[in-house]
Parts: sequence; structure tokens; C-alpha cells
Amino acid sequence: MVCYSISIIAIVSTFLTIYALSLFLNSKTKIFNEVNLVGINKGCDIYKGSWVLDESYSLYNASTCPFIEPSFDCQKNGRLDKDYFKYRWQPVGCNLPRFNGTELVLKYKGKRIMFVGDSLGQNQWVSLACMLHVSLPQAKYSMDKIGKIYTFTLLEYNIWLLFLGNPLIVDTVTQKGSRVLKIDSISSGNIWKQMDVLVFNTWHWWDRKGKKQTWNVIQEGNITYKDMDRMELYKKGLNTWAKWADTNLNSTKTRIFFQGVSPDHEG
Repeated sequence: MVCYSISIIAIVSTFLTIYALSLFLNSKTKIFNEVNLVGINKGCDIYKGSWVLDESYSLYNASTCPFIEPSFDCQKNGRLDKDYFKYRWQPVGCNLPRFNGTELVLKYKGKRIMFVGDSLGQNQWVSLACMLHVSLPQAKYSMDKIGKIYTFTLLEYNIWLLFLGNPLIVDTVTQKGSRVLKIDSISSGNIWKQMDVLVFNTWHWWDRKGKKQTWNVIQEGNITYKDMDRMELYKKGLNTWAKWADTNLNSTKTRIFFQGVSPDHEG
């Protein structure tokens, strides 16, 4: 049995993403202004720090959150230790406030937030949904899946959290029975234009070979390749995504984040 862990790392990385988004929305709500700066003149980088054990965590119970799929619940799949739930991120030079879901929904009322990528992005999406559900247990919600799009909606606040499963971001299509990776094409972008916040991640599926590889051939313009250096392929894909975003997204309406590469799942 493979256990896809929704760990405190996923929870905290989600919070760091949402913290960064708050800077864009320029709100005065308390949750994001309670950062206790130890030395503001020296600067505070929330991405530099260490994991510290904190017995007041976790922010939700993975085994009771109704949105977590069975394969993502390590405890139900036999993992015995629980310390990995208890870690929180301690930046150098400042202290992060504890997550407050009530403050967050007031801040993001009427907004649409979408995670796009592989299961690492899915971890962030479901972690945020669980954190909000625990914070507002009486709030009415809906959870839907249509094709590759998962949608969690808090109806009272008209907040939409979406996840689009697209591990390569660029297009993969079937032509004449063959799976073609179109390295210079993005056709799923229309839905991205409707979002207020987009969080992308991609890497782990670019390096897979054999039965785990999701394409048979690579197409760039009118040129077809059987394979190429995977880092070069990855670079081409990111350039396609970046050019598409620069051309099609309004930076005054939509905030874009790219989540760095995280460790892969462990069996």
C-alpha cells in the first residue's frame, strides 16, 4: 500500500502560500498583520527557517476530514508514528501567526483560488479545504469533481477553492492512438482566466520513463521528437507556461504563484 501523506508540511506550505497571497490583496485583517517581527530592520524571509515540534498542532485531523481520499490518509493505511503532524515552520527573524480560518474567509470572500499541477498541488488544495472546514464546521459547503477539476465551495462566503489535475501544465493529447506531449501548447487556460489566485506546480511527471511516462512522442511546432533531455524538456514547458501567463493573465486581477519542487511521495 502506498501512503500519500497529507502532512504538516503540506498544511504549513499551504499557509505560507496563503500568507503570500495576503500581501497581494493588501487587506488590514488581523491574521496577516500579527506577524511578530523579531528584527524588522534586518528583514524577515518567511521561506528561511526550520521545522520545530509544537504539541498544539496539527491544524486538522486527516482521518476525520471528509475531503481526504483514502490513499492520502497515512494513519488509516497503517503508519504508526504521528510526530510528523506536530511540526510547524519557524522563520528566521519573525513568528507566523496561527492559521485563522474565520479571518481568511472574510479576506477572500467572493474569490476563486485554483491550484494547478500534480498531487503536490492537490495536497495543498485539500489541506486548505480541511483547515477551513475545521475553522467553520457549521458553514455550508459543496464538494464536486468534474473531469480533472475538484471544487470546494463555502457557499455563505462564495469562496471557491479549485484543483486542476494537470501534472505537466502544457497539453497532452491523443492523436492516431498515440499520446502526444505538445510542448508549446496550452489549451486549458480559459478557466485560469476566471481565477483571482493561481498556484502552479510541476516537475515530478517530467522525469518519469517507461510505464509511468504519460506521453509517447513530443511535438514542438511541426517537429516531433521521440525523447529529449528531461531538464531541457522541462525548461521548454515552463517557458510555454510563462509566456502564456504573461500574454493572457491580467496581473492586477489575478495573482500567480509557482510552487517550488517538493519531495516526492514515499511508499
